[in-house]
Amino acid sequence: MTPRERLAVVLLLFSAFVVILNETTMSVALPPLMADLGITAGTAQWVTTAFLLTMAVVIPMTGFVLQRISTRAVFLTAMGLFSAGTLLSALAPVFAVLIAGRVVQATGTALMMPLLMTTVMSVTPPARRGRTMGNISVVISVAPALGPTLSGAVLAVLPWRGLFWIMLPIALGALALGALRLPNLTEPRAARVDLLSVLVSVFAFGGLVYGLSQLGESAGEGSAALAWGSIVVGLGSLSFFIARQLRLQATDSALLDLRTFTAPTFRVAVALMGVSMMALFGTIILLPLYAQDVLGLEPLQAGLLVLPGGLLMGVAAPFVGRAFDRVGPRPLLVPGTALVASATWGLATLSADSAPWVLLVCHVVMSGGLALIFTPLFTSALGSLSPRLYPHGSAVIGTVQQVAGAAGIALFVTVMTLQSVRLADAGAEVVAATAGGIHAAFLVGAVIATLAIPAALAFRAPRSTAAPVTPGH
Repeated sequence: MTPRERLAVVLLLFSAFVVILNETTMSVALPPLMADLGITAGTAQWVTTAFLLTMAVVIPMTGFVLQRISTRAVFLTAMGLFSAGTLLSALAPVFAVLIAGRVVQATGTALMMPLLMTTVMSVTPPARRGRTMGNISVVISVAPALGPTLSGAVLAVLPWRGLFWIMLPIALGALALGALRLPNLTEPRAARVDLLSVLVSVFAFGGLVYGLSQLGESAGEGSAALAWGSIVVGLGSLSFFIARQLRLQATDSALLDLRTFTAPTFRVAVALMGVSMMALFGTIILLPLYAQDVLGLEPLQAGLLVLPGGLLMGVAAPFVGRAFDRVGPRPLLVPGTALVASATWGLATLSADSAPWVLLVCHVVMSGGLALIFTPLFTSALGSLSPRLYPHGSAVIGTVQQVAGAAGIALFVTVMTLQSVRLADAGAEVVAATAGGIHAAFLVGAVIATLAIPAALAFRAPRSTAAPVTPGH
């Protein structure tokens, strides 16, 4: 890797960490946000839902964008949008403007992650990809985990708008540095965009994420028609989208080239990644609720409880990357999936009388397991593709992350809400009912996490991880 390429990777890593960190900072800020703007919990949750929804809609288009637009232009667009969205959110006088700001932020974020992964795979020698992708794992897994901690610390001294005012100068600094120093590392090629594919992808991925998000919110209200309707529309649109991409890729004009799935390693890695992201996002949503609503902790204390796990992921990721370069994915994936499953089963033991250290230990164990999972999966998945499919592979991975994250949140919140309502109707107090709902949610999550273990045992990375091959046509 040349100094020019190394500078680009470092700048992209830093910028991506900033934008992904922003994805979960609002999770702890919901109570003060509700009090300040006079909104309900279901409405306030849209600061996260809108972000996920926008990411799910934009990311599938990035495979096309990254092939047609230069590295520098995509970076400046991404960070410009993120900075503008951050400013709009900070100044938002009403909730609708805040949501608009989050949508603009998410558009920039959606461009950044595929840009980072595609650039790294293009400029990093195969023998060192594990180490470099380990740094990407820090961004993808640690940044969301640290979001609640940062949020709790800021909210201890500032109102919720402070979260955006602190982020703004950092984002503007990255934008300025990129404008001055980021080189172009790709050669764009001209091609027409299939507008029908763009339109259908909005309904497909947007419908799925919206429906899954609404499913959790409507669980306790007895009316889930809108949620299920959106999911059905999403699935129908997704079927049409897949059929159209299969036809268009024959002329190399697909919005999202699905030949990535002809690589067996890519298919299995994406499936494992989906399960892992469900566990990560479901846990991120429920742990602050448990810490504050059941244990009665302050936002800062709730954030500090998940700090050790986030730090562990950050410290472990580079070592996991080096280990991957030496031993491959399977020796890391098997213990990683076992740790995640064990931690989720441990979280399923939480009750209204549990001590905070139980939550802390379970989260640390889960974080260690996820650290062992993400780097091997990212590296094996993209390493099994030909270089020309890197942008599309990155877009597929990013899309799966968002849909799986929304599915994890929907599943955990739905189970929690249904069980909490049932217990409350049976006469349980609010705290006991909430604890019972969280217990049930983690129980379901533990079963799903356990299913990843046999998949990890069967995972076989081809020699193409070290030397990419072209998938079959």
